[in-house]
Amino acid sequence: ALKEQQRNWIGKSKGASIFFEVSGDHNEKVEVFTTRPDTIFGVTFMVLAPEHDLVSRITTQDQRKDVATYIEKSAGKSERDRQSDVKNISGVFTGSYAVHPFTGDQIPIWIGDYVLVNYGTGAVMSVPCGDQRDYLFAKHFNLEIKNIFKDTDISSSAYAEKNAVITASDFLN
Repeated sequence: ALKEQQRNWIGKSKGASIFFEVSGDHNEKVEVFTTRPDTIFGVTFMVLAPEHDLVSRITTQDQRKDVATYIEKSAGKSERDRQSDVKNISGVFTGSYAVHPFTGDQIPIWIGDYVLVNYGTGAVMSVPCGDQRDYLFAKHFNLEIKNIFKDTDISSSAYAEKNAVITASDFLN
């Protein structure tokens, strides 16, 4: 039954790939796949899977020890455990930033085990106002939550519905 569900689901997501350049001398880009490119102006941080190949190349010297410890800890968890363990929020900052493709803002790049390397690109553009996992991560680590949904209260949770009017989003208003 599980294989049949996978066959029927794989390839069903429709969206866009968006590339974020990594700041500094890295000459690297983070590719994310999103089903909600219209929420791009709500991105306030990014999260890579701990196993993502960019992690070792973009982690700053100051963050190497913390990142290595986190990767080791995450390696002991199965993908199923990582997906189902929503109560324990964990992650670590890589020390690097990505450049928002439209605003030029510096977006902190984190790693977190709720992102899976084999799902999508293994990287998430985090829009905490519109995704509950991102919202909880942002709250836990005191990261910015920018509300891009008109007349919508996000003080206690993300707004995951698809019918809000987008605001504070330049040409996508």
